[in-house]
Parts: sequence; C-alpha cells; structure tokens
Amino acid sequence: MPRALRAPRRHKGLLAALGAALLASAISAPAAMAGLLTPQHGGSPNANDINTLYIIVLVLAAIIFVGVEGALIYSMIKFRARRGAVAAQIRGNTRLEVGWTIGAAVILVVLASVTFAMLPGIRDPQNSDPSGLKIASSGGVLYATGPSNRLPPNGKSLQICVNGQQYIWRFTYGSDCRSSPLTSVFSYEDMIVPTGTTVTLSIQAQDVAHSWWVPKLGGKFDAVPGYTNYTWFKIPRGMEGQIFRGQCAELCGRNHANMIAHVRAVSPSQFEAWLASKKAQLQAADKAAAISRAKLNKNPQATP
Repeated sequence: MPRALRAPRRHKGLLAALGAALLASAISAPAAMAGLLTPQHGGSPNANDINTLYIIVLVLAAIIFVGVEGALIYSMIKFRARRGAVAAQIRGNTRLEVGWTIGAAVILVVLASVTFAMLPGIRDPQNSDPSGLKIASSGGVLYATGPSNRLPPNGKSLQICVNGQQYIWRFTYGSDCRSSPLTSVFSYEDMIVPTGTTVTLSIQAQDVAHSWWVPKLGGKFDAVPGYTNYTWFKIPRGMEGQIFRGQCAELCGRNHANMIAHVRAVSPSQFEAWLASKKAQLQAADKAAAISRAKLNKNPQATP
C-alpha cells in the first residue's frame, strides 16, 4: 500500500482504543448482558426451570469442550512434527474407541434423564398461590377449559386467549378462543395479569403463522392458523409493576418487527378493578349500540 494511504500509527492506536471502549461499554450495559449465556428468566417458575436445565447442559458441554480441546492442544504440542521424523503407521485403539462410544452414550442418557425429570415442571402448570386471584371457576375469569389444555392440579387458572394477527396481539380474558372477543374482556398488545396467579394461554393465529415469546415468562410457542398451542406462566408476588416485553418470533410480514407484546404484572385487587372497568366499558358500549339500533329501526333512512 502506498505510504500516503497508510494511517498514522497514532491514528491506529486511537481507533483501537475507541473500539475497545465501545466494546467495554456495550458489554457492561445490563441490557446487553441480559440472557448473554443463558435464557432470560425470573418471571415465572417454568422459565426458571428452563434456565436451570440450560445451565446443566451448558456446564456439561463446557466440560466436554475443554477436555477435548485440551487433549487436542496437548497432542499438537507433544507430538508435533520434527525435522527428519517419520510418522508411525499405527492401527486404531479398540479400547479407546469403545470407551469414548460408551462415554458418549452415558452422557446422552444422563441428559435425557435430567430433561425428562424436569419436563413436567416446565410443561405442567402449578396451582395459583393462596394470595392470588380469588374468582370462582364457574362463570368467572378463572376458567377451566377442555382436556387439550393442561391445567393446574386444582383445575383453576386465569385463562387468556392469545390471538396473533398482522401485526398485533389480541388478548381475550376468560376465553378458550371459542367465544367472541366482543362479548368478553379483551385488550391489544398489553396483557394485564395478577401476580401469584397461574395464567394459562391458548395461542392461535388469525391469518398467518406467528410465534408468541416473552422470554422471561417461558418458552416460545408458535401461533398457527387452525391450531391451538398451550402454555402457562405465574408471576411471583412482589413483582407488581414489572413489565415483561415480548416479540413475535416468526417472520409474519413486512411489519413483523412492530408486533410486540407487553405483559404487565399487577396485584390481584388491581386486576379486579381493571377487569370491572373493562366490563363497565363493554356494557356502556352495548347500551349505546342498542340505542343506535333502536333509532335506526324507527327511521331506517336516518344517518347514525
């Protein structure tokens, strides 16, 4: 390269220092470090179990990686080629081959055993806490749904239908996705849930495939038209006011990046007040619609 095009050494050092400073500031930011090595968790017991299982697999994989790479580096140094040396032609070591085959099989059996032992805690909902939402399962928001949806041992949960549509999430409370959102309390983008209460979700899509994912509250579940997926979470007491951010994790169209979701944790009493307010709004809207329909029936030519 011509001398005129070369950057002065002091400029190279400045650029290197600037790059290091930017990298250090990015790494030190809490948001950048969140979930760097392990899944995000802390908002629900199933998310915590997923994180624990991930750590177990990660630690075992790290031990194997360090062992294999250590043996490789040792062999490269210990048995490196020397001038004039002729490589010995040897056959395979039967004991060694049988040993690492059995070792790999044992590792797989251990991982499978741990996974299946922890899977019920990830998949099956827990009962709500005694301090959770107190609404009867019959006729209330605590809704016992069909056998396809896994329920807590006591059969009671706050049932919410999650409907994905381009490009927003709709949440219908006390619904198993078969009732119309126009007759039930519903909201868009913001899901309001009480703490200490098991929330079971029925996940569907209205148009194309979407994917429901709030990392701190559990795993990722696809929303597929004509099919229902189920998951659950339970935000512990003491986390009132927390907002858990989610994002559609399936490319669903041009505005996919705007399809976000927020789960807002409130106390059971705050949730009951919010629910009563929404019901009052629905009733007021129904009365206004009934008055408009009566006026139209009396005078069909009138403009509403």
